[in-house]
Amino acid sequence: MAILIAIPIFSLLTILQSAVVSRLPLIHGTADLLLLVIIAWALQDRVRTAWHWSIIGGLSIGFVSVVHFGVPLAAYLIITAIVLIVRRRIWEIPILAMFAMTFIGSLLSQLIAALAISISGTPLPVFDTIRLIILPSLILNLLLAAPIYAIIKDLAEWVYPEELAA
Repeated sequence: MAILIAIPIFSLLTILQSAVVSRLPLIHGTADLLLLVIIAWALQDRVRTAWHWSIIGGLSIGFVSVVHFGVPLAAYLIITAIVLIVRRRIWEIPILAMFAMTFIGSLLSQLIAALAISISGTPLPVFDTIRLIILPSLILNLLLAAPIYAIIKDLAEWVYPEELAA
């Protein structure tokens, strides 16, 4: 059921990302709603479909992204792997993990995209890219991390209800 719910959620998020969020930049950086949803979903204890959500999110944003189709997919899969390792081994406070993973995931995602654009032949000045795109995107993602975590936590509790003890 969780995989079937992911398809309309990521379809709506992709539309929202490309039509609204991309038109509301901070300097030249924009928030990445799909990344935040993938991180928040992977941090939920009962969730077993984090990889599926990462693939669906990467494919859906890959269709509308300017960068090569596989770049968002690869970035989301790498970030999901990191989040699952952190969830399993380190963190006890999920909201703190959400902020930490949003920070790491945003940097990693933006750096992978910038690297892909540079490899394709477009010159990107490193300091301008960091100052004008990566840091503003990071700030927007951190601002949206807590509300998206709360929404996704409620969704995960609805999809994976806690079993009642007999």
